[in-house]
Order: sequence, then structure tokens, then C-alpha cells
Amino acid sequence: MKVIFLEDVRGKGKRGDIKDVPDGYAQNFLLRQGKAKEATPQAMSELKGKQRREAQQRAAELAEAKEFKAKIEDDKTIVQIQSKAGEDAKLFGSIPSKQIAQALDKQFGLKVDKRKIDLREPIRSLGYTNVPVKLAPGVDAVIRVHVTQQN
Repeated sequence: MKVIFLEDVRGKGKRGDIKDVPDGYAQNFLLRQGKAKEATPQAMSELKGKQRREAQQRAAELAEAKEFKAKIEDDKTIVQIQSKAGEDAKLFGSIPSKQIAQALDKQFGLKVDKRKIDLREPIRSLGYTNVPVKLAPGVDAVIRVHVTQQN
């Protein structure tokens, strides 16, 4: 029996796959549990339409991410953060990704999820730092952060 998988089934198929499986397995397990549906011509055309919509949505998200990358990497977009520091330019605390995301939103109105900021360890010194950001699969940007001493 030919079925369309509605969700991932370990060892059998992934969501959206069309495969031939034994009749008993399909009727007693896959169809009953809602993990697959029979691959009728109508179901096949629905699947193709759904895959086309998902592809268009991914393309739109990718274009949006590239546009956002251009805004972040603009020469004028330098995030200014003030912090207390000692005489050797070491900060008394540190600047985590959450603080960078908040400063970027406050100064430029650009919202970035703190989990997308790929900061290996918090910034602990004054000066300029390039911070990588993963906006979408295949689209990475760099935020320039300038840490200055607080008066």
C-alpha cells in the first residue's frame, strides 16, 4: 500500500515522504495512529501544493533575513554599550548576548533573538568586538559592538 507520511516514523520515512509499505503495517499502525494517510491522487496533489507553499515561505524568510543582514552590517550600525571598567580596560562584569540584543533594539529598532547571537563567551574588555549572528540557515551576519567606559 502506498502511503504519505504525516510525521517522521523512525526507520520507515520522514514527513512528506511517499512510500510503499505492507498493507497490514499501514492499516494497523500508520493509518490508525495518524502517522500516515493513503496516497490517493487527491492526497498527492494536496501534498505537492503544500510543499510548494512551504518552499515559497522558506524563500520569503530567506529574502527577509538577507535584507535584515544588510541593515545589521551597515557601517552606521555600531552598537554602543557603556560599562564600568578598571584601568587595564577590563570590565568589572561582562556583556552577554542578551545585553547586546537589548542595545541593538533600543538604539536601532532591530530585534534579534538573543539565542541567535553566537557569542562564544561574554565580552569582558573595552573596545570594538565583532559578534556573529545566525539569522537563518545559510545567512550569517556580524554585529559591531563598541564597549566604552562608563563615567
